[in-house]
Amino acid sequence: MPKPKSRAFTRIRAEVIRLVALIPEGKFTTYGAIATHMNVVARHVAFVLGRLTAEEAAALPWHRVVASDGQISPSMPPPLSRKQRTRLKAEGMRVSADGFIRNPDAHYHYPGPRRNIRWSQQENGAGPGRDPHLLD
Repeated sequence: MPKPKSRAFTRIRAEVIRLVALIPEGKFTTYGAIATHMNVVARHVAFVLGRLTAEEAAALPWHRVVASDGQISPSMPPPLSRKQRTRLKAEGMRVSADGFIRNPDAHYHYPGPRRNIRWSQQENGAGPGRDPHLLD
């Protein structure tokens, strides 16, 4: 039986999904930019996006998140990489043969500054290290 996910992971996952949904069409951001904004590591963001359900993947603009150098992740399976490239191009971005977004400054979406979030802290009420955007 798989180990249940922690409350902190559940909150991180929900916030990654919320932030990715906010990336406007024709723009992109990076795993690292989202991670910095959330005060987690980029691997957390990649882990969440790599395990979306089919329904979430269909509804969420996951293709707008790329590696820190503005490249489609080289470790992504080729069919997914092709799908990401096609979707980015359909939104007006030019992508080089090796997967880099051309003219990235014109298309970059800044998710915001680092927030002081303690993901394992109690969910009820505001307190030190709590982000009011995450209150229920």
